[in-house]
Amino acid sequence: MKKVLFVGSLPVIAVLTTLMFGGFEQKQVDSSSPKATRKPNIIVIMADDMGFSDLGCYGGEIHTPNIDFLANNGIRYTQFYNTSRCCPTRAALLTGLYNQQAGIGKMTDAEDEPGYRGHLTENTVTLAEVLKTAGYQTAMTGKWHVSNTRVQKNPQEQLDWLNHKKDYGDFAPLEQYPTNRGFDKYFGNIWGVVDFFDPFSLVSGTKPIKNVPKNYYHTDAISDTTVGYIKSFAKSSAPFFIYVAETAPHWPLMALPEDIAKYKDTYKSGWDAIRKARYDKMSKMGLIDPTRTKFSKRWQDDLSWENNPDKEWDARAMAVHAAMIDRMDQGIGRMIKALRETGQLDNTLILFLSDNGASPENCAAYGPGFDRPNETRDGRPIVYDLKKQILPGAQTSYASIGQRWANVANTPYQFWKAESYEGGVHTPLVAFWPNGITAKKGSYSAQVGHVMDFMSTFVDMSGATYPKEFKGHAITPTTGISLMPSFQGKAAAGHETLFNEHFGARYARSGNWKLVSSSRDSTWHLFNLATDKSETHDVAAQFPDKVRQLESQWHQWANTHQVFPKPGKKK
Repeated sequence: MKKVLFVGSLPVIAVLTTLMFGGFEQKQVDSSSPKATRKPNIIVIMADDMGFSDLGCYGGEIHTPNIDFLANNGIRYTQFYNTSRCCPTRAALLTGLYNQQAGIGKMTDAEDEPGYRGHLTENTVTLAEVLKTAGYQTAMTGKWHVSNTRVQKNPQEQLDWLNHKKDYGDFAPLEQYPTNRGFDKYFGNIWGVVDFFDPFSLVSGTKPIKNVPKNYYHTDAISDTTVGYIKSFAKSSAPFFIYVAETAPHWPLMALPEDIAKYKDTYKSGWDAIRKARYDKMSKMGLIDPTRTKFSKRWQDDLSWENNPDKEWDARAMAVHAAMIDRMDQGIGRMIKALRETGQLDNTLILFLSDNGASPENCAAYGPGFDRPNETRDGRPIVYDLKKQILPGAQTSYASIGQRWANVANTPYQFWKAESYEGGVHTPLVAFWPNGITAKKGSYSAQVGHVMDFMSTFVDMSGATYPKEFKGHAITPTTGISLMPSFQGKAAAGHETLFNEHFGARYARSGNWKLVSSSRDSTWHLFNLATDKSETHDVAAQFPDKVRQLESQWHQWANTHQVFPKPGKKK
């Protein structure tokens, strides 16, 4: 096999097979005479389980100079929504539909109801399939997670598969893989959870990658493969679309030692200090109005940082979380550099967002099984440490930041991933496109948007056709609204109404009114986002008519969008 050297990559992944990176060999491109594209290129970069305020440009202390560059020379959105969890958000983003309309109402288990097939259904088209009608080259890197996962019935066989000891074939039906849904090239993980140093379900196209080089790190591999795609596509006059689905900073907390070292002291000040510093920075930046977005009570504030017996472990956990985001930002810097060197940067729309709020999950409590190994390829045990005795960061530890840090990461909003409160569904979104965005550089847009809006936006800007029929199947009309007015600095309202449902967590938003219930309690709570964006003051008792109105709207939406909430175990 030929070896591939990626320009600008780090030594940890300098040598990789051509199979891993889409079957092409990287070559230097003459940047002095790039072929200009006639239509804008599009790159969507989505972080996994990143909090609303983690980025520097959204108030965080994490070092993200490259994403900050995109924000300072583009637009930041202040009212943009995902669907609160990994695969449902991916389904909505890729298809321009609410996730239940696209077949993924819960996770990737196959169920009988149309909205819960666990994969992108035949009534959908993906962004890649649509953009190909306008002559786009298409590629994807990273986490797919919108196909039915194939699990071995025997638990030991499943662990042997996860531990790279045995091969049980394809990770999902091949017809559901990215290269069979419009992507010309694909490198990444078909399933959701990965060991960052030796990921399970790793494929190139449809071919499994059975071994990775020593010192492999998945975020770097995603970044450098994307760089390779950019340089390959830039040789053609045809525009390109690349979907970069990062796995960072989703648990398990695994990062490179040099990145962790940058943050070894950062979080020793504790939850309250970091959260207050973020809130103050966001207020000073004008990202939030403190008179309308209150500094809400910290989650489980009965325990002070001073009395926390696990201070060392908790500070380290958040340091690893930060390190994972830092490494992702470094890779984005290499993507920007490749675009600049090939003369493509000014004519490329780059969108950066998160699939949901930061995760409150304690993955150690899950233990091994389903998508979680119990030992490394070379036989070292993986520890699921419930007592916080082993510091996170290494390949042999499965750990997560937990509820208190998730609450901090989602400052100033309450709750987190999987919930329909703002902390679960409110995502940062950065848009950068020098040739196409005429709004003031570094400005904010209050357009109410949703991940399903990417479809309408890309159709608008590319001249692509969203079909009524595709491959013999009737296609559900997109429910998205184009973001193009916001690119031009216009005060577009966006969605008048938005809805969500995931494992019983629900919301209905109409104008500035939001009705919401949690996955643990079906009681509706009402908030006026015009004066209370952090959802601190429930006014349901004061406005019972508004509660009834929004509840009726939610049920009408549910009945017309294949939403049939069913009990089930979250994975």
